[in-house]
Amino acid sequence: MPLPRAFIPLRHPAFRMLWIANLASNIGLWVQNTGAGWLMTTLSPSPIMVSLVQAASMLPVFMLAVPAGALADIMDRRTYLLMTQGWLAVVALLLCALDLSGVLGPWGLLGFTFALGAGLAMSFPGWAATTPELVPREDFVGAIALNGIGFNIARALGPAIGGVIIASYSTAAAFAFNALCILTLAGALLMWKREPTPRHGPRENFLSAIRAGLRFVAATPAMRSAIIRACMFFLFGAAVWGLLPLLVRQELGLGPQAFGLMLGAMGAGAVTAGFLMPSLRERMNRSQIVWAASALSALAMAVIAAAALLGLGWVAAGVGIFLYGMAWLAAASTLQAAASLAAPNWVRARAMGIYQMGFFGAMTLGSAVAGWIGEHAGSGGALALFAACGLIGGFLVRGRSLDAESTSYAATATQAPSPAPAADALRPLLAGDSGRVLEVVRYQVAPESRAGFLAHMEEVRRVRLRAGAATWRLYEDIARPERYVELWSIESWTEHLREEARMTETDRAIVAAAMGYDRSAEGPEAVRYLHVV
Repeated sequence: MPLPRAFIPLRHPAFRMLWIANLASNIGLWVQNTGAGWLMTTLSPSPIMVSLVQAASMLPVFMLAVPAGALADIMDRRTYLLMTQGWLAVVALLLCALDLSGVLGPWGLLGFTFALGAGLAMSFPGWAATTPELVPREDFVGAIALNGIGFNIARALGPAIGGVIIASYSTAAAFAFNALCILTLAGALLMWKREPTPRHGPRENFLSAIRAGLRFVAATPAMRSAIIRACMFFLFGAAVWGLLPLLVRQELGLGPQAFGLMLGAMGAGAVTAGFLMPSLRERMNRSQIVWAASALSALAMAVIAAAALLGLGWVAAGVGIFLYGMAWLAAASTLQAAASLAAPNWVRARAMGIYQMGFFGAMTLGSAVAGWIGEHAGSGGALALFAACGLIGGFLVRGRSLDAESTSYAATATQAPSPAPAADALRPLLAGDSGRVLEVVRYQVAPESRAGFLAHMEEVRRVRLRAGAATWRLYEDIARPERYVELWSIESWTEHLREEARMTETDRAIVAAAMGYDRSAEGPEAVRYLHVV
């Protein structure tokens, strides 16, 4: 019997093994969250302390996403992920032991929750960068959506399992269950036979790796578009997460069981969207899917707001929550896929860390602002306002393409000029983190080609910055305006040696096409200089 199209990525054994293990780990995470929240109601039933449990688990994601991405790129990714799982398992077991001993206080619980959140934050970019290694490109977007389905299955099952474990045994048993699930994922990682990634030159320095990642994102239009559109969607969409508990309790007058059902309806909507995504991708491109998800999210929030403001009841609110879950998964999976596809393997974890920092930052800000507005206008009023703003915001950014640059260049024999090799007397100065390297290419361009050359050099600028350039400039000779000098600087000789390996075939074609504008008999001249003073 053939697999449903949403499950096609599971035909790849490595992805299937890690997906199942991740599902178990996510269930353990929700069991852990349920246990921590319940334990805090016993240790310190203050609303602020209970709410701090959620904040302690989310704050590290915003703080650590970028450095985590850098580490996941400069280390072997499988080893790095095993280290993060080891940290999570140790923290979960310590939490279990302290709970059993009766010495765990409310601030200790928050500290351990933060430590678990830090481990998850460190692992997120590595997992996001790993998916393209597990499935071919044609199944990649489906794999992202399937990861979302798995997360929502865990969100539906985890709290229920956690409630049974806590009622039957204790919160310590819930923490032990989480540790067991983490070890299951660690075991799957040990079984994963990852193909070694060839390294070009010495391992990158941590801080320079972060800077290279930031430059890459800034110089990649598709990556910037994914981050901007994610921030716009989740900034306003986060209102549901921040206001749903109050809306269920105060506006709809329902209890915790109804709140659990609402969360279940959201998960059901997300799973439904996951099954529909293959058909949607056949009819719409990524930009269109995100815009449709933005419109659906605004409609869903409007329905939820109407249920509260007009007294339409819990059924209408449940329909709105279901539609919201559909919109959330469609947008989240599509945006994550666009961001990951825009980044090559050498920088993918860093780029995804930056993306996730924007994602969680927008969610945190949106949830906080929605709560503040809800204090003055009520949950329904705040949701109605955010629905309108989300629709307007999605409309304003809908033109930002989520597809990588598709400009094609005809095959040409033109090659980028090669600079002269380093002089023997200077080679000792080039070892390790030498001074900054200035690279220069001189062009001679016919006056009638000036406009085309300048437009093309904008693309060259992005290529240089993506490959690691700290600065880039193009100068025109005042006395002889047909002559131009392209200058870009690299942090060190080692970073300069990585340039070529970082460039894609499209990048090389863009640089080669720039050489075609040169009209000098000897061709463009390339020179390198080492900073000495």
